[in-house]
Amino acid sequence: AHENRGLQSQLPPEEQNYGATAAHVRQRPFVSVSRNGPAKRDYLIAAVLCYGNLINFMDWFIVPGTLIDIQKYFKLSDGGTGLLQTVFILCYMLAAPIFGYLGDRYNRKIILGAGIFFWSVVTLGSSFISESHYWIFFLSRGLVGIGTASCSTIAPTIIADLFEEGRRTTMLSIFYIFIPVGSGLGYVLAAGMADVTGDWHWAFRITPCMGGLALVLLILLVPHRTQRRTAAHRALSISGTIRVAAERPDVHRTAKTTWCQDVISLAKNRSFVWSSLGLTAMAFVTGALGMWVPLFLYRAQVVQGIVPPCLQESCNSSNSIIFGGITIGTGILGVIAGAEAARRLRKINNKADPLICATSMCISALCLYIALMVAQMNILSTFIFIAFGELFLSVNWAVVTDILLYVVTPRQQSTAIALQILVSHLLGDASSPYLIGIISNAIQAKNAHSFQWNFWSMQYSFIVCAFVGVFGGGFFLLTSFYIEEDRKEAEQ
Repeated sequence: AHENRGLQSQLPPEEQNYGATAAHVRQRPFVSVSRNGPAKRDYLIAAVLCYGNLINFMDWFIVPGTLIDIQKYFKLSDGGTGLLQTVFILCYMLAAPIFGYLGDRYNRKIILGAGIFFWSVVTLGSSFISESHYWIFFLSRGLVGIGTASCSTIAPTIIADLFEEGRRTTMLSIFYIFIPVGSGLGYVLAAGMADVTGDWHWAFRITPCMGGLALVLLILLVPHRTQRRTAAHRALSISGTIRVAAERPDVHRTAKTTWCQDVISLAKNRSFVWSSLGLTAMAFVTGALGMWVPLFLYRAQVVQGIVPPCLQESCNSSNSIIFGGITIGTGILGVIAGAEAARRLRKINNKADPLICATSMCISALCLYIALMVAQMNILSTFIFIAFGELFLSVNWAVVTDILLYVVTPRQQSTAIALQILVSHLLGDASSPYLIGIISNAIQAKNAHSFQWNFWSMQYSFIVCAFVGVFGGGFFLLTSFYIEEDRKEAEQ
């Protein structure tokens, strides 16, 4: 099959809608492809890929779901514990572009299958590592991050090639909704298996079995070669929203530019720069919450006398189960609410998108700060404010991606997305778990060892997230000053 290279031109400004969440706009015919509509098998293939994405993100959050047990088993400090997730995300971040490159040039089914098999075997093997070989466990998490990158980068492109424009948007949205669902189920699975078996290692033996099922389904239901049929431009993002535009015969491509020229141009795009920094702040807070909240709540309960200190037996993991449920609910609700709010408010304010992001970031930061302050007094209130904090964070995922897609010209969007993903991961969720951990270590080192100071050290280090959230709101507010100008320039 012919490989489509590069991005295609967009519709003229007067005929296009901006933002993937906008609706009820005048439609123009898109470039047709020789298909009569998706067959049932296409939906089966998409279902297999969605299942793969589900277990992919379940595996991301098995470690946070059993963090207390893992920290006790390997005798890790808070800094060393945070490094586990940092290693995972760094390896994932570095491997994703490589899989993207391979997926554009070689058989995607083989690459995807190899990735699923690899991370499943490594995850299973990590459940047999003894406490004296903690460095092998760190290495295994990095290798799992490499394997999971295959699904995140390749599966969306297969779905995009199976469906035409209207259905493509829907199917990709369904695919990406499994990110919060899988993340939450990762906590629930890890904590549940630890409770049932009394051994946290079993949590690392379930997802490999699910990965084996995904591999069998991939072999049986996904064709060896999926034709790369799409003639339309598409831009995929980490949040899962997409933008599609057709290439018309009367629209000519602009002159080619080098990668360095594109980067310099993007650096001058103030809306892109400020919104990318805002996204980085979001990723920072999300990464820290995902890693540390169950452990933080456990230490608060110990200080209150609700649960006994976990010294020998398997630790109480109810916090992970509850937090997993919160992650699922707030993730789905937040993305839907953010998309709908953007659709409605754009009708009355052209700066609605960055203002929504700025407002939700500041509200989220406030909710998280209140959650930290009341944790020593009331756990229920802490859960409630954490839920609201996560909800307002989730509001932004779809909206911030839309900002990139209409302030950056089509020929630079792939580079822009790649840079945004790199920066947001590197300075965001790859850094925050380790940073929170080493701050907690530093506070503990200066004070007497006690359960009270174990809690306070985590509480004080977590306050960094509230301040980063406020800075993120400020970055989005700065975006609103330039967004109209940059959008008009991108449409020219």
